[in-house]
Amino acid sequence: MHIEPGYVIHAKVVAANAGAIGVFAWGCKEQIKEFIAKPWVVLKTLLAAGIFTVFMQSFHMPVGPSELHFVGAMAMYLTLGFTPTLLGFGIGLLFQGLVFNPGDLYHLGVNSLSLMLPLIGVHYAAGRKYFDQSLNKRLSWARILKLDGMYYAGVTGMVGFWLVIGDVATPFSAWATFTASYLAIVALEPLVTYGAVRGLKAVEDNRLVARLTAVRDLRIA
Repeated sequence: MHIEPGYVIHAKVVAANAGAIGVFAWGCKEQIKEFIAKPWVVLKTLLAAGIFTVFMQSFHMPVGPSELHFVGAMAMYLTLGFTPTLLGFGIGLLFQGLVFNPGDLYHLGVNSLSLMLPLIGVHYAAGRKYFDQSLNKRLSWARILKLDGMYYAGVTGMVGFWLVIGDVATPFSAWATFTASYLAIVALEPLVTYGAVRGLKAVEDNRLVARLTAVRDLRIA
């Protein structure tokens, strides 16, 4: 999901940075509401940023105009919650740019939006009902796969958007190849997500697990 340098001109990068700052600030405001009842949410955010960094650095491969990554988005979202994952993306990308890939800092806003906006869409369209105990919605393998598919459709769509508004002529086949590469992630990541949720649910009464994860709010089919 990293856009390679040169595809988006400076003015549009500046606009993307402004948009990413706005989304991040909104996420902070939402997290402040949670902090009153669950002060451990800040540590969840730092944990999300750390896990995201490990996932991103463990596997990344250039594919056409962007890169294929193991993001671990739904694994983090379902085990740590919405705002920790949302803010963890931004913090994690900033940390990776400062420490591992300084060249990525230029597209920090572009890449942050590519991850954050699809997460917001998934959360409000389908995901948040699983955290609402009053609805008694249960997660299953099929539902996790659906959430993953929705999320990566959003990510690849965001990459397509940057390419469309970019100033480098990019053939549709290049974007299609990049999009097809994520089918492997959509097939693999639900296994990681389901295993993480199942494993943490088994020890959900542990004090540390209860404070640092969101699994107690979930129900599994």
